[in-house]
Amino acid sequence: MISILSLPLPELSKKLRDGSLPPEHVFYAYVGKALQIATETNCITEYLQESETQLQKAKMTGKLGLLYGVPVSIKDSIDCQGHDSTLGFIKNLNKPAAEDSVVVQVLRRQGAIPFVKTNVPQSLISYDCKNLIFGQTFNPLLYTRSPGGSSGGEGALVGGGGSILGFGTDVGGSLRFPAAFCGICALKPTGNRLSKKGIISGVLGQKAVVAAVGPMAKDVESLALGMRALLCEDMFNLDSTVPPLPFNEEVYSSTQPLRIGYYETDFFTMPSPAMRRAVRETKQLLEDAGHTLVPFELTNVDYVVFNFCVRGMFADGATSFLKMFKGELEKSSMGLFFWLAKSPNWLKSVLSWIAKPFVPRFSDITRSIRANTVDEVWSLHHEIEEFCHQFIAQWKKLNLDVMLCPMLGPALGIGYPGKLSVAVSYTMLYNALDFPAGVVPVTMVTDKDEEELKGYQGYFRDWWDRTLAKAFRGSVGLPVAVQCVALPWQEELCLRFMKEVETLILKKNRLV
Repeated sequence: MISILSLPLPELSKKLRDGSLPPEHVFYAYVGKALQIATETNCITEYLQESETQLQKAKMTGKLGLLYGVPVSIKDSIDCQGHDSTLGFIKNLNKPAAEDSVVVQVLRRQGAIPFVKTNVPQSLISYDCKNLIFGQTFNPLLYTRSPGGSSGGEGALVGGGGSILGFGTDVGGSLRFPAAFCGICALKPTGNRLSKKGIISGVLGQKAVVAAVGPMAKDVESLALGMRALLCEDMFNLDSTVPPLPFNEEVYSSTQPLRIGYYETDFFTMPSPAMRRAVRETKQLLEDAGHTLVPFELTNVDYVVFNFCVRGMFADGATSFLKMFKGELEKSSMGLFFWLAKSPNWLKSVLSWIAKPFVPRFSDITRSIRANTVDEVWSLHHEIEEFCHQFIAQWKKLNLDVMLCPMLGPALGIGYPGKLSVAVSYTMLYNALDFPAGVVPVTMVTDKDEEELKGYQGYFRDWWDRTLAKAFRGSVGLPVAVQCVALPWQEELCLRFMKEVETLILKKNRLV
């Protein structure tokens, strides 16, 4: 008897489609495992009872979609008819969604069975995973660690083996943090490659930093299958604002050597020794496999973080953000931020000016959450467009196909992400640019990494750098990932690159 839970998704879906595995066996195997992981990590917010009815119906129709009989998990903020999308806010309880989001509709039409919704941090604007309704979600690899966020419930459930394919969203790293922290893979596509209709975002109407919906799974092939299933006529018909670009098999399965840009640091968040080593070792493996690696010079990331990302998200002086918390009991770990956000503009300017010589980053954040006039917001959007074109020009000048980048890791302790919002620099850059970016685990923290961490000081040597050094500590054996990035709309190339990295790492580990 093969163990259902040990089958990779492509194999499992093949067996479901050819009838050698009955869908109910697969369904209840995953329901059982999900229950176990939920008990251990507190990652599930709701069981979708109708999944059992759907299971029976799927067997009757005999129409075999690409994900026929595959149980899938769905992030809390993605609408499923008849269920709450709470975002961790009490005011959103008992307000069931009137209809499925487009992504969920397409998954159902492809035969997939959404069976649970998973936990998120209050408001989604965080990379931890805790709220007053459902509590804290824990990392399945080490319970004292955060699973990452905001798709943290997905990271924990998929990482723990309780779901074979999950869907989350990402506006600053919310798919990539949980994947990296829980040792799995994820893809954040270009913002509009998959439909966001029926998906609730952290700050509504905010256009400076682009959100995306995407898949999470144990391996890259599963992500590709998830994308293949969604990029179909059904999705293009249900949401005509999505470009009708089907999955490009030719690009995904190509074996041409790649020209790959890479950098080890963004000179804003100093990488942990394990992060730096992850990029170096992956670069070496890729070179040995016949690819060309070209150093890429990143500049002004501090400007991008504060002026594009923070200012872009809170261009209204954080008014919309604060409004969501009205009447809620908890202001999570954001005490200081709330106080700052509520301050009048003149006070923010004064504080920023006073803090500049002593704590430059605090000064920058304070300045970045001032309320902007409409013309200031327009010029900000224009500036982001210009930055994007410059970045692409630099990319094209080096004639790159893809880019290899660090990914924050290992998993930070519970409660640390809330104190370390500045550490989103590696991920959020690609939301500001709106490039597809995926995450692949490549190594684990070693004793040597831990030893080297003792000399970690950071680039600013401020409170945040000292806190991050503490947050990285005691992580031997935890996974560390890299980010794989491609140009806009090149999801298939991004996945192909991720697959290459994954294959080389597996080969290396077999030889060790």
